[in-house]
Amino acid sequence: MDGWYVDDRCTNCDVARQLAPDLIIEAEGKSWILRPPRGEAETRRLHAAVFACPTRSIRSPSGQPDQNLDPFPMALDGGVLMCGHNSRHTAGANSYLLLRPSGTVMMIDTPRWSPRLAERYAASGQVTDVLLTHRDHAAHGRRYADHFGARLWIHEGDLDAAPDADRVIRGLEPREIGPGVTVHPLPGHTRGSVLYLADDRYCFSGDSFYWSRTTGDLEVADSVTWYSIEELATSLTRVAERLRFAWVLPGHGDRRRLSADDMARRLRSLAERSRLLQPRPVDLTAVRW
Repeated sequence: MDGWYVDDRCTNCDVARQLAPDLIIEAEGKSWILRPPRGEAETRRLHAAVFACPTRSIRSPSGQPDQNLDPFPMALDGGVLMCGHNSRHTAGANSYLLLRPSGTVMMIDTPRWSPRLAERYAASGQVTDVLLTHRDHAAHGRRYADHFGARLWIHEGDLDAAPDADRVIRGLEPREIGPGVTVHPLPGHTRGSVLYLADDRYCFSGDSFYWSRTTGDLEVADSVTWYSIEELATSLTRVAERLRFAWVLPGHGDRRRLSADDMARRLRSLAERSRLLQPRPVDLTAVRW
């Protein structure tokens, strides 16, 4: 379409479609350019997809993206930035910067590593903590933590993925890890999956649940559950009455902001629906993005 295309390296991770859903679609197990951008706003959305894509598969007519249109880190709300520059080593997961009232920053999961990107993220404030949601997103965690002089966090269930973590989350009970920030262990997707809740507003859910554009609701990726879908259902049931948030900010899958009451209702419904799910073979193509 007018010189824009998606090359053969695409892994169908959905990242580009999240950022430019009106310009990029899914077909035949990968992303495709639906049409060229019209105007400045669409050009910027398409470039956001370019700079987030972990395989750099979104190709511009010139062959090179306009570096001046790299929006990352990109504000989602007054308190959260999306890192972009997703990494192949985290299966293309999204990562975030959580801005704290003190002026410090927490990084949730990790983008692609490079010193240049690290300096861009550090411009948002002193990064004090790198919070890993689970083993699949542990790549680059140590490098970012060391670069920032920050603490690296992971749950004991996934500790072998980051054995040199500075802080180890243990057990199943929620724990305050900073003013206004709690960690909630959520075994299921992996044994050591957790979510981070900030200010009763932001829920960084890792790969435990996400917003699906297909169903228009919170969903679990039951076809990509490495540990136990039954344990995930138990975890969701345990936390559904505890959590209050307006933003769901997952590693994989889309983001969404709703009222806290609406999110609470949807999370309770998700917990109920999840109890009906049965174990199934891992199938990356079956996720309802």
